[in-house]
Amino acid sequence: MLASFLIGLREGLEAALVVGILVAYLRRLGRRDALPRLWIGIGLAITLAIVFGAVLTFGAYALAPGAQELIGGLMSLLAVAMVTWMIFWMQKAGRAMKATLEGGIDRALTQGGLWALVAIGFVSVAREGIETTLLLWSMVQSFGDAPLAVVGALLGLLVAVVVGWLLARGAVRLDTRRFFAWTGAFLVIVAAGVLAYAIMDLQEAGALPGPFSPLAPIDPVTGAVGIGWTAFPFGWAFDVSSAIAPDSTWATILQATIGFRPQMSWLQVVVWAVYILVVGFFFLRGLRGRRTARAAVAPVENAATSSLTQQGAA
Repeated sequence: MLASFLIGLREGLEAALVVGILVAYLRRLGRRDALPRLWIGIGLAITLAIVFGAVLTFGAYALAPGAQELIGGLMSLLAVAMVTWMIFWMQKAGRAMKATLEGGIDRALTQGGLWALVAIGFVSVAREGIETTLLLWSMVQSFGDAPLAVVGALLGLLVAVVVGWLLARGAVRLDTRRFFAWTGAFLVIVAAGVLAYAIMDLQEAGALPGPFSPLAPIDPVTGAVGIGWTAFPFGWAFDVSSAIAPDSTWATILQATIGFRPQMSWLQVVVWAVYILVVGFFFLRGLRGRRTARAAVAPVENAATSSLTQQGAA
C-alpha cells in the first residue's frame, strides 16, 4: 500500500496542480462559461485511464502463460520509460508549466472552439492517468496483491485531490519543488524495481536468456540452476528464500520499496544497479543544476529590489 499510495499521491497531486492552474486562470479571465468544457476533457481523461487499466487487467487473462509474461514484461518496460521521462520532464518544465498551460488556454479561447478547451483538459490529465495506471498495473503484477495496491493508490489519489483543493483555496502551502524532488527520487527506486520485474518476465517468456533458458549454468552437485558468482551471467545472483520467505511481510516491503526479491537473476541485478546509477546520477545532477540556477538568480533579484526601494525612498 505504501508504494502505491505514494505513486497515487504524486501523480494525483501533479494532475491536481495542473487542473488548479487551468481552472484558476479561466476564473481570473472571467470565463466561467468555459469551465464545463474543461471538465469534460478532464472527465474523458479519467475515463481513458480506467478503461486502459481494465483492458490491461482483464485482457491478460485471455493470453497463454508465455504470452502473459511477454506482454507483462513489455508493458513494464513501457511503464519504466514513461515514468523516467516524466521525472526529468518535471525537472525541466516544472517552473514553466504555469505559463505553458495559461498560454494554451489563451490560444484555445482566441483561436479554437469547444473542442479546443476539451482537448486541453484531456491532454493535461491523460498523461498522468496513463502513467499511473501503467505503473500500478506493473506493480500489481509484481507484488501479486491487487486489492491492497489499488486501495493504496485510491487513498493517494484522494489525498491528492484534497490537498489540491486546499492549495487552490489558499488554505495550505506546499513546497512543490521539494515534494516533487523527494517523490522523484522515490520513483527512481520504484522504477528500478519494476524494471527488474520486467526482466524476470521476459526471461520467463524466453525473450531474454536467464535461469529458464538453455544457457543457464547447472550446478553439477544439485542439478539445479547455479547460484552466485559461478552462475554469472545467466544464472541466479542469489537465493535467500530460506531466510526471507517470498510471501512474507519483509519480502513485500523490500519489493515495494527497492525492488528486492528473495531470488533474483544476474541480469535483474545488473539492470537494476545500472538503472539506479545512471538515472540517479542524472536526477541528482538536475537537482543541483536547479539549485545553482536559483542561487545565481537570487542576488540579481535582491539587487533589483534594493534599487527600487532606494528609488522609492528618494
